[in-house]
Amino acid sequence: MAANFWTSSHFEQLLDPEEVDVVHQLDKDKGLTLEEFKLIKMHMTNCILKLAQSVKVRQRVVATAVTYMRRVYTRKSMSEYDPRLIAPTCLYLASKAEESTVQARLLVFYIKKLNSDEKYRYEIKEILEMEMKILEALNYYLVVFHPYRTLAQLLQDAGINDMSMTQLSWGLVNDTYKMDLILIHPPYLIALACMYIASVHREKDITTWFEELHVDMNVVRYSFFRYKKTTKSICNIKKCPFLTSFHRKLAGEEHLHGDFRFLRKLQNFR
Repeated sequence: MAANFWTSSHFEQLLDPEEVDVVHQLDKDKGLTLEEFKLIKMHMTNCILKLAQSVKVRQRVVATAVTYMRRVYTRKSMSEYDPRLIAPTCLYLASKAEESTVQARLLVFYIKKLNSDEKYRYEIKEILEMEMKILEALNYYLVVFHPYRTLAQLLQDAGINDMSMTQLSWGLVNDTYKMDLILIHPPYLIALACMYIASVHREKDITTWFEELHVDMNVVRYSFFRYKKTTKSICNIKKCPFLTSFHRKLAGEEHLHGDFRFLRKLQNFR
């Protein structure tokens, strides 16, 4: 793995926001909207997390898997790359990239256990075949830098010993993977944005410390407002006309199993 983010393939592949929120033409032809596209990615992020909890891998593996999944859909359509197969395969690939390998048969066991739909209870062969397609879609660039290590260093530098502030900051970093921030911003800016949000919530005045960093606070605030907007969309998800009563589960951070009406559109993608 590259030791320096600024010389890594991750840095070279950072995207502009308008490059991320783009629905592939094949998906548009199937009737998928931008709002549905975002919600499917959010749903699959939760599916990856639930599967990861079952096979017991570190949070870093989850973060890498979600990054792979989101990066794939900046290049490929959901019509070509079914999210229900992409999600577990990205977790499988990430476990190897992060040297925390999960056996394919264990992954398949839990996929079948967690998925009630026979059509999407995948076998080892399908996982391995999709792994090669994902590698090609990623151009074999597997290095991902996450905000976790930077966050720990920044909290120490800011002299923050408040456990509630630390825990909130870490939780916020985890929540950023429900968005595409990792594809847009360097990890240190994501870490700073999470510290900024946590300091507001915990009423900690670290303004002077931020000023000493000489960081563009406009970018930090942009990440903050993007996070706030996404959180609001989760809380107000019941207003979306194509969702069922399962909106309460999503708002409560529970993991769903494909009961969204918009996910049924994926039935036509195969």
